[in-house]
Amino acid sequence: MSVSAHIRFVLVGTQHPGNIGAAARAMKTMGLARLVLVAPEKPLDEDAFRRSAGAEDVLGDAPVVASLAEAVADCRLVLGCTARSRRVQLEELLPELAGQRAVAKAAEPAEVAFVFGRERTGLSNEELQLCHAAVHIPSDPEFSSLNLAAAVQVLAYEVRMAALEAQAGVAVAAPAELGHGEAPASHAQLEGLFGQFGDTLEQIDFHKGRAPESAMRKLRRLFMKAELSEQEVRLMRGILSDAQRMARLATEPKN
Repeated sequence: MSVSAHIRFVLVGTQHPGNIGAAARAMKTMGLARLVLVAPEKPLDEDAFRRSAGAEDVLGDAPVVASLAEAVADCRLVLGCTARSRRVQLEELLPELAGQRAVAKAAEPAEVAFVFGRERTGLSNEELQLCHAAVHIPSDPEFSSLNLAAAVQVLAYEVRMAALEAQAGVAVAAPAELGHGEAPASHAQLEGLFGQFGDTLEQIDFHKGRAPESAMRKLRRLFMKAELSEQEVRLMRGILSDAQRMARLATEPKN
């Protein structure tokens, strides 16, 4: 199975069906076929299939899901394509490095997602927090707005080039290796850990009245970079369960 079979392009909240068709065409020209649609504003229509210009199979096979978390639940690398954000601090990659990192991860093999946001507003901060890194296309700041399909084309091209280099034996940026025999944690398993972390911090009154968002953003970045295994996630969740149990005991009325 080729690395492209492990790479999906996820379009979130797309407003115009024609843009979905054009994105499918951009993907197919670069040998990519896995498209996922997250809560599009309108269903696929004649304009979408017309603008796909031969990529009707990519459109027809694209699942539609309700949330980004569902779309990337089994992924081990999620790259959010976005303009720079000051509120969500993520590692920022140029398209070339993003393509190389995606191909290296997909070759393990592991599931990889490139995520694209809404035409007008892009990805929300909450959606960006589901990503391991951000991809920034260095367009001209005097005219920086890129059409959705054009952005898809740029990233699809970089994935194609990285895959061709890998086939030719050119070294690409390899990800960190997990310990021997340890299965990597899925995106859904990490989200379960983050949810339990948030609950635990509330129960032990860690925030002391402060807003919890800042601490959780930092914890997300820490654990996303660590590339935890399933065993490590289970260990962390066991520790958190004990902390939650002790917090409950501390608040129970004494007889």
